[in-house]
Amino acid sequence: MEAEQETEIWYAMRATYRRELDAIRLLEKEKLGCFVPMQYKISIKRGKKVRALVPVIHNLVFVHACPSEVKRVKSQVTYLQYITDTRSGQKIIIPNSEMQRFIAVAGTYNDHLMYFQPDELNLSKGTKVRVTGGEFEGQEGIFLKVKGARDRRVIVEIQGVIAVAMATIHPDLIEVIK
Repeated sequence: MEAEQETEIWYAMRATYRRELDAIRLLEKEKLGCFVPMQYKISIKRGKKVRALVPVIHNLVFVHACPSEVKRVKSQVTYLQYITDTRSGQKIIIPNSEMQRFIAVAGTYNDHLMYFQPDELNLSKGTKVRVTGGEFEGQEGIFLKVKGARDRRVIVEIQGVIAVAMATIHPDLIEVIK
């Protein structure tokens, strides 16, 4: 069978019309890996404050599966679409190591995480660093000043899709990677 030769890869995909949660349910039912960056938001429902876990960026879904599996599921569901690189027109495929780093940070649902579109940050101005302690120990990213934060933050980026700035990390817990 050819599916055994295929390796699972991470795709950046779009679930149109804010159907990312429907997409997750479908992908999990099909036993495919998926991840949607989520955060807690406080909203008011019937006069009461409610803290709910909501997607950070609507329509964004990361799918971990073999190309043939994604094609099969995509053929059944019209609202699931590949995100393509605007310059090359190629589907955006994320290296496993980059995705694992992103999930390790975004999957904490920490209230102090900040999310950015790729064009909002100039990562070339930052320094490549590794976190040596605390909640994000072992994570690598770019140390950079971001708008909306008083101090510099460590940024983990999915090239061309999304970037997440970690909560403030004490400078003693950061080492520069040469």
